[in-house]
Amino acid sequence: MALARQAGAFECTALSSAPRNDIRNVAIIAHVDHGKTTLVDGLLKQSHVFRANQQVGELILDSNELERERGITILAKNTAIRYRGVKINIIDTPGHADFGGEVERVLNMADGCLLLVDAVDGPMPQTRFVLREAFRRGLRPIVVINKMDRPHARPQWVLERIQDLFLELATRAEQLDFPVLYTIAKEGVASPDPAERGRDLVPLFEAILEHVPPPMVDPDAPLQLLVSALDYDPHRGQIAVGRLFRGRLRAGQAVARVARDGALSRHRITYLLTYASLRREPVDEAAAGDIVAITGIDDIAIGETVADPEQTEALPIIEVEPPTVKMTFGVNTSPLAGREGRFCTSRQLRERLYRELRVNVSLRVQDTDSADEFLVSGRGELHLAILIETMRREGYEFQVSRPEVIVREEAGEDLEPVEQVFIECRAEAVGTITQSLGQRKGQMLNMRTDDSGAVHLEYLVPTRGLIGFRSKFLTLVRGNGSLYTSFTGYHPWYGEIWPERSGVLLASETGLAVAYGLENAQERGITFIDAGTEVYGGMLVGMHQREQDMAVNVCKQKKMTNVRSSTQEIQERLTPALKFSLEESLDFINPDELLEVTPKSLRMRKRLLSQDQRLRARKALQTA
Repeated sequence: MALARQAGAFECTALSSAPRNDIRNVAIIAHVDHGKTTLVDGLLKQSHVFRANQQVGELILDSNELERERGITILAKNTAIRYRGVKINIIDTPGHADFGGEVERVLNMADGCLLLVDAVDGPMPQTRFVLREAFRRGLRPIVVINKMDRPHARPQWVLERIQDLFLELATRAEQLDFPVLYTIAKEGVASPDPAERGRDLVPLFEAILEHVPPPMVDPDAPLQLLVSALDYDPHRGQIAVGRLFRGRLRAGQAVARVARDGALSRHRITYLLTYASLRREPVDEAAAGDIVAITGIDDIAIGETVADPEQTEALPIIEVEPPTVKMTFGVNTSPLAGREGRFCTSRQLRERLYRELRVNVSLRVQDTDSADEFLVSGRGELHLAILIETMRREGYEFQVSRPEVIVREEAGEDLEPVEQVFIECRAEAVGTITQSLGQRKGQMLNMRTDDSGAVHLEYLVPTRGLIGFRSKFLTLVRGNGSLYTSFTGYHPWYGEIWPERSGVLLASETGLAVAYGLENAQERGITFIDAGTEVYGGMLVGMHQREQDMAVNVCKQKKMTNVRSSTQEIQERLTPALKFSLEESLDFINPDELLEVTPKSLRMRKRLLSQDQRLRARKALQTA
């Protein structure tokens, strides 16, 4: 039996294949903050998977600590519910563009999708991306217009925009015939009529059973499973998650692993599990169409195939869009190295980065000429920032460079990644945003004002022009605005973009910063540290008022005199330090600077800590 790939989807072509009507595999896709995970909450609660008195809270599937802190889905997750005797496997996907690789790797497990769209915003940049990926894999869509309780909801306008998007992206005629439901996910209600308020999510359950096609399977054919996700259990070991496309699988069964390079190895399945609500339950056997988790293959990777040992036919490897941003990860070389982290050596750093490649399909890691530095590439700043934050919480200590775009060369011409930028802000912020994006080579495509008075701007901006803009954007709009981006492709080099940042204040001595030294530094700019902070020469302690960098002694004590003001009086005169988050620090540093990352601290520093070294490097650059 053979498997054919049509429009990117896996489809069974054998004459013996038949629909498996007791199962539906559906992915939930949307732009960030359009309500995917909240809708999954409602589906789980109304399918009665929890006890009546059980406290489950909200955003149930966002169990990752970083996901709850940031309020976004980072990792795709699986769950399963039952409705009218049918098992519905649900795949919750991220909505942020930087985690598009998570969407690309899991959509192969689904036969249909719920496309969520905000009832006010309508289709957004990531809506286009996730819908295009769903169509490429032949998924049947159900459109869900969510947040119908918003004051300025305009479902008819949103539906017209969705229809335009479908006409543009659909690859098959039947994909243009889609059902539409109107929901309030946080209240757990759905209705086929925008004028009527639903009472529960039963219309959505019914739409899934009616419009999501059952998997076409041949359970008696040779085994074939595509690995789409990895997990780890301290008791069971490495867990591979994927969909059975044909055949049957049993615990204890001998299987063959087909690696990405075609290499074969034999293994035995030790545990076989399927999804039931939020749990994985052991089962004796699974058949084609099921989404399963298996153990027994410790070195398996995403995109590889588990097959019958006698017929080792591989499924198409999962392909994702290439990275657009790169940065270096290196061993911490500051004078404070090794004090706060548990994992500080180049061997430990290298092992951790290459281990991430097994679960993070959008990431790329390369060795460099230096044994202590590694080049890491990802889909965006946030993609790499989440990796950095995860590693520091695991106890790793290292240093990273400023993100840079990945430039391609075609026909002797340099091409750089470009993104479409969508901004919503108040009218008074339009001027400063336009000026700032103009300096970053941004091209305005559209501007409109909605019924509420908010201004919507659409720009085309090179990715390197957006590095550092996201943190500045919040200042420009004074917290009242939103910004979304979507990668559009590679365009010819836009030209030089001059930095907007002024110079920095550098610590000239090693020691503890004191109030008197900080008071002197604040006469020359804004400081980043408080009294009592340990500093070293070459560490960034503030932002200078002028363009050039300036060394200051923040450890300087006040000389003894007969009349002496107290330290408390000086501290009362100090301006509070400006604190940067991880993303803000990455945006702030220049190419000649690094960010020192430890489990407890974020310190910005110069690559060359010595003033003499920096002067020699500057002279060498000028004479080159």
